[in-house]
Amino acid sequence: MSTLDNRPNTALVVIDVQNGVVDQAYARDAVVANLGILVDKARAAGVEVVWIQHNSEELPRGSHAWSYVPELIRRDTEPLVQKEYGDAFEDTELESLLADRGIGSLVVAGAQTDACIRSTLHGAITRGYDAALVHDAHTTEDLTAYGAPAPALVIAHTNLYWQNHEVPGRTAGTVSTADVDFEMAATSRS
Repeated sequence: MSTLDNRPNTALVVIDVQNGVVDQAYARDAVVANLGILVDKARAAGVEVVWIQHNSEELPRGSHAWSYVPELIRRDTEPLVQKEYGDAFEDTELESLLADRGIGSLVVAGAQTDACIRSTLHGAITRGYDAALVHDAHTTEDLTAYGAPAPALVIAHTNLYWQNHEVPGRTAGTVSTADVDFEMAATSRS
């Protein structure tokens, strides 16, 4: 259980599934479809969906590249956190938003695996959250031209090390889209 006091709730955190981030991403359509399933599951269980949106020179506010993909529709009642760094906690209101909602456990999905996903997972664990990565609902672009492994290997490696990540008093790990059980999370907080 998380090391955060009085935080029995869970949230789905959807990171940077923006046109300019996932347009050329590995297995884009399958990942976006899985994200849609996760959002629907979270909503059906009454679990908070928190959307994260990156801002940069390549993703200027209001641009097509900056906008979320059309397949994923955020409800007006669902929080949207704007960020400028890889870790969605860094210099944002994410921590206070989660605290206000009693959230101590995060289910993380989105993009990019080797940047904002990894940074936010580590940021969450460091801050005392439980953090599960949905192993078939995150992706990255092909950066092999810059010496990175192929996207499938980046994703597989991230899944491997997060599945085995251990810290005292918190849980990490991976779960498939099919096995995410927000109903159980909602029941455990009652």
